[in-house]
Amino acid sequence: MTSKARTPEDLARLFVEFANTGDADAVVGLYEEDAVLAFPPGSRTVGRTAIRDVIAQMLSSGPVFTVEDALPTVTNCELAITSTDPADGTGGRTQVARRQSDGTWLRVLDRPEA
Repeated sequence: MTSKARTPEDLARLFVEFANTGDADAVVGLYEEDAVLAFPPGSRTVGRTAIRDVIAQMLSSGPVFTVEDALPTVTNCELAITSTDPADGTGGRTQVARRQSDGTWLRVLDRPEA
């Protein structure tokens, strides 16, 4: 069974964990069904199927990800905005997550590069 995000901050850690094992299905499991991913840069990828295709293509080259320093999370009821200070100098990574009915969190909007 794939680990689930118990906090909004878990999403970044789990992304790195799943991506580093090349598991595109586990990565896309961190997103809501109709989530939006702003990747590749300048584009808009909508829905788990399309996000999985983008993630699988990205992972096919065998990149290695590291957990980046988290900036303070802002929450309001069922929504949270998370961000990290990117080690590669891309300007910032920002995600909006929503608490699910089981208490776990999934990404709704993801902008991995600004």
